[in-house]
Amino acid sequence: MTTNKYVLSWIDEMASMTRPKEIVWIDGSEEQAEALRKEACSTGELTKLNEELLPNCYLHRTAVNDVARVEGRTYICTPTKEEAGNINNWMAPDEMYAKLKKLYNGAMKDRTMYVIPYSMGVVGSPFAKYGIELTDSIYVVLNMLIMTRVGTAVLKALGDSPDYIKGLHAKADLDEENRYITHFPQDNTIMSVNSGYGGNVLLGKKCFALRIASYLGRKEGWMAEHMLILGLEYPNGEIKYITAAFPSACGKTNLAMLIPPEVFRKKGYKVWCVGDDIAWLRVNKEDGKLYAVNPENGFFGVAPGTNEKSNPNALATTKRDTIFTNVVLNTDNNTVWWEGLDNNPPEHAIDWRGNAWDYRTYDKANKLATAGAHPNSRFTALAKNCPCISSEFNSLTGVPVSAIIFGGRRAKTAPLVYQSFNWRHGTFVGSIMASETTAAAAGAIGVVRRDPMAMRPFVGYNMGDYWQHWLDMGNRPDFTNKPLIFHVNWFRTDDEGNFIWPGYGENMRVLLWILDRCAGKVDAVKTAIGYLPKPEDINIEGLDDVTPDTMKDLLSVDVPAWTADVENIKEFYAQVGDHVPAAMYEELNALTARLAKE
Repeated sequence: MTTNKYVLSWIDEMASMTRPKEIVWIDGSEEQAEALRKEACSTGELTKLNEELLPNCYLHRTAVNDVARVEGRTYICTPTKEEAGNINNWMAPDEMYAKLKKLYNGAMKDRTMYVIPYSMGVVGSPFAKYGIELTDSIYVVLNMLIMTRVGTAVLKALGDSPDYIKGLHAKADLDEENRYITHFPQDNTIMSVNSGYGGNVLLGKKCFALRIASYLGRKEGWMAEHMLILGLEYPNGEIKYITAAFPSACGKTNLAMLIPPEVFRKKGYKVWCVGDDIAWLRVNKEDGKLYAVNPENGFFGVAPGTNEKSNPNALATTKRDTIFTNVVLNTDNNTVWWEGLDNNPPEHAIDWRGNAWDYRTYDKANKLATAGAHPNSRFTALAKNCPCISSEFNSLTGVPVSAIIFGGRRAKTAPLVYQSFNWRHGTFVGSIMASETTAAAAGAIGVVRRDPMAMRPFVGYNMGDYWQHWLDMGNRPDFTNKPLIFHVNWFRTDDEGNFIWPGYGENMRVLLWILDRCAGKVDAVKTAIGYLPKPEDINIEGLDDVTPDTMKDLLSVDVPAWTADVENIKEFYAQVGDHVPAAMYEELNALTARLAKE
C-alpha cells in the first residue's frame, strides 16, 4: 500500500520484534471492516447486537483488570526528567525501550499484526497529522476506523515523508503489572503494551492528539487542547464558536451537544457540535484569529448517565454504527443498557464482566461491585451520526474561536461565570482550574484537585513550559484578534449542598452572555477575580427556580474562600516546580493583593 521506506523499515523492525504470524494492512474499506467484524464475532471478541434496533452495533468486554486509562502506568520518555516535568511519570528513553523490548518480544506470536494508517484531522488539511498504529487487536482496528480517518488516502497524503507518528500496541498477556503506555516525544513514537482498553490503546486519541500533539504544538507554534468545540447559531443565522476545557465529571460532552432551552429554541437558536473532547488551535495570519479543528472522527463517550435528559444528542448518536464497551447486554432483545439510561433495567441481562446480572442487586454505594455496566463503560460512535453535528466538522481551515472557557466543579469558591482581564490573566485562570472530589469519587469529599486547562494527565512535556507556551502564543505579533477567556462553574451549591444553577441546556444562557461580552454588547463588573456579569444581564426568562436574588448569589465572590484557595494554588505551583513562569506568580500575587482590598 506504500513505498515509503521510513514506514516499511519501521514495520519490519517492529514485526521482527513482535513476530506476528501475518501482517494485514487496513485500507479503510467497508468490505474489510465487515470481514473483521465477522471474525471478531466468531471468536467472541465482539457480540453483534439487534440489527433492527441497533444497526451495525456491537458489544465488547475488556479484561476485568483493564477498564480505564492508567495514569500511573503512563510515561513521558524524554532525555531528561526536567523536560517531562513533575506532573508526568518519567523514564529515560533508553531504559524504557529496553523494558518494552522484553515485553514486546514475540508478543504477537500466532496473532495478526494490523497496520492502521490514520489521520488526525481531515486528510490534506493544514491541521492534519498522520500516524500509523500497529496492533494485534481487531477491537482497536474497528475503533480506530470510527475515531480517526483511516485508509489509503492517508498513505497517499504522507507520500515518502518520514513525518508521521509511530504507534505500536500489543495486548500481550494483559498483565497489569507490566502495562505501559509510553510516549517518546522526540522520536514521534507511542508504545502501549498489556492493555486492551480504548484510552490506552487507541493511540490516535489522548496519546497522539494530546500528549504528542501538545509537544508538537509547542515546537511548531500551535496548540493541542483538551477542549470541546461548539457553534452557537443565532436566529439571524450567524454562528459564533466557543472552545471549552473541563475536568472529568463536569459536563463537557453534555455542553458540546447542548440542546437550547425551549424559550430559545422557539426564537430560532441552535447549537452545533464540532467536537466533544479535543481541539487543535492555530493562529490564522490573515485575520489574526484563533481557528479550531476537532482532529477526531468520532466520540469515545462514557455511557453511564447518558440519557434522554442529560444528552439526547449523544444517545441518538449511539443508535447505529457504534461499539459499546463494558455495558449491560439485555438478553431479552439483544440490546444494551447502563445505569442512568432509563428506569427500565432488563429482567434478563449479562453484566460487563460477562456474568448473569440481576438489577435488584445494584447498590449505588458500591457501584463497582454491583453495577451492570462498568462506571467507565464506553461507546465509540461516528460523529457524523450526531443530530447536532456542525456543517464545519470536516472544514479544512477550522472555525474561528470567539471565546475560550475553562470550568471546574466548586461548591462555593468560583461564581457561575467570570471573564479574565486579558490573555495572560486568562492563562493564569486556566492554570488554577480545579474540581472538588464528590461522594462518587474515592477518598475524602471536597478535596481540591488542580487540573490546569483539563490537561493534567495529557501534557506531553513540563507543565510549567506548557503554561509558558500559552503566554508565548498570546505574545505573537500576528495574533491580533484573540478570543476572550472565561471561567464557568455550573456546580455552586447552597448550604444544604443542593446545586443552585439548573445546568444542562440552561447553560446556554451563560454562553449567550459570554458571546455578548465578546461582541462588546454588555458591560461587566470588575472584581478581584475578573469581570462578572451584572445579574440582570443573564437571561433567566422561563426559569421558575432562578430569581434575581439567586443570580446575585451565583455571581458573588466569596473572598474568604478565594483567600484560602490562594494557599492551595501556591502548593500546586510548588509541585509543578521551577518551570512555572514568573508571569503566573505575578498574576497570583496580583490576585492576592486585590482580594486583600475587598
